Amino acid sequence: MIRKITFLLLTAFSLTATAHHSFPAQYDINQPVELSGTVTEVQWTNPHIFIMVDVVDEETSETVNWILELGGPNTLLRLGWKRDSLKPDDRVMVEGSLARNGTPLVNATTIIMEATGKRMLAGSSRDAQ
Repeated sequence: MIRKITFLLLTAFSLTATAHHSFPAQYDINQPVELSGTVTEVQWTNPHIFIMVDVVDEETSETVNWILELGGPNTLLRLGWKRDSLKPDDRVMVEGSLARNGTPLVNATTIIMEATGKRMLAGSSRDAQ
């Protein structure tokens, strides 16, 4: 009986955790976006790496700090990233999908270093859908 309860609790928890990181629940694949800006912060953490980028809004000339969600550290390491691949003040161009809730949040698919033209895959959770 205890095994059955433990199994049910673990199953319920794993389904909740999976739903928490669902790409379609948070991002809209039909809302692609391209941004160019300056990296302000890199958070190399589990379960996802986050990069903050200042982007100047072309219509208002105001600077908006966008948050980019990338894959996890192990995924990015396998894609050729290093912890110092991006640093504050690096200029980047980003391709990805916008958040459904309208906030300046993007699930990044590709990041291009403007100084070198180097294109890096971002380990997007979109690709797992």
